[in-house]
Amino acid sequence: MPRLFSAYVIVDWSAAAKPTTGADSIWIGVLKRDIRFRMAFESFNPATRAEAETRLTAILDDLKKRNERCLLGFDFPLGFPRGFAAALKLPGEAPWQATWDQLAKMVKDKPDNTNNRFGVGSEVNRRLTGGPFPFWGCPPKDALTTLQPKRTRNHGPDDLPEFRHADLAAKGAASIWKLYYNGSVGGQAILGIPFVRRLKAARGEGFKAWPFETGFKALTEADLAGVDVVAAEVYPSMLKPQGAPGEVKDLTQVRTTAEHFARLDEAGKLGALFAPPKGAAADAVLDAEREEGWILGAGV
Repeated sequence: MPRLFSAYVIVDWSAAAKPTTGADSIWIGVLKRDIRFRMAFESFNPATRAEAETRLTAILDDLKKRNERCLLGFDFPLGFPRGFAAALKLPGEAPWQATWDQLAKMVKDKPDNTNNRFGVGSEVNRRLTGGPFPFWGCPPKDALTTLQPKRTRNHGPDDLPEFRHADLAAKGAASIWKLYYNGSVGGQAILGIPFVRRLKAARGEGFKAWPFETGFKALTEADLAGVDVVAAEVYPSMLKPQGAPGEVKDLTQVRTTAEHFARLDEAGKLGALFAPPKGAAADAVLDAEREEGWILGAGV
C-alpha cells in the first residue's frame, strides 16, 4: 500500500507570554524525504508564536511545491467539550467552526508573545456562568471575579463536561478548562486554534481538519484526493517517548511522534487510525466529529 503522506510535521505549542526557547517552548519537528528520497528529520525552535507561524507557513508552502501531502499534528485540542458552542449561543451549523470563528474574534496575540488568553477565559466564563467557572488557572496578578488562580468547584451534571471523550480515551490528558500551570492545554488551545484557522484560511480546500472535515473514519488515498494537509490533534505523551542523551523533552516528543506516524504509514496502518476506536459509542463519535475533535490514536 502506498503511503497516505510523504511528510509528517508535529508542532509542540506554547502559550508563553514572552519570547522563549529551549524546554517548554515551541518546537516544530519535520520528517520528510531528503534529496536522496530518504526520510530525514529536522527541527525548529522559534522563540515566538509569530515566528512559528512564519516558519510553519514556509514548511507547508515548500511541501506543496514538491507535491508532498503532509500530516500536521498539533499537541492541543482543536475542539471544546460537547455543548460549548450551544452554551455560548454561537451561530452556524458546525459547532467546531463556530468556536474557531469566535476565538479568532476574541484572541489578541502580539508578535512578542504578549496575549490575552486569561482575558478570553474570563470573558467566556462570564458568558457561560457569570463566575470563575469552567475555565480556571492564572497568575494571581491576573485574577478576576470571573477567573481565579485555583479551581473553584467541580463539574456537576448540569455543567459542560470537564473532559472530552478523547481526553478520557487518552488516559491522562489534561482538561481544556485549565489555563495555567503544567499541562495547561487550555491556554494552548485558546491561542492555537486561531493559528490553525489562519493556516486553513490560507490553504482553502487543500487543508482539512480531522475529524471535522474528513469525517471520523478510516482515510484512504481516494478520501485525500486534492488534499495537501490533514491537521490532527496529537498527544505525544501517549507514546512514552525515549529521548537521546541531553535532548530537550519537547524535541524528543515531536521527533518520536513524527517517526511513529511515519512507521504506521509505511506499514499501511495509518489510515485506519483516523477511525473511531472499536466500541466507541455512537454519540461520542458524533460529538467528536461535530465539536470536540479527537486525539489521533487515542483509545486504539
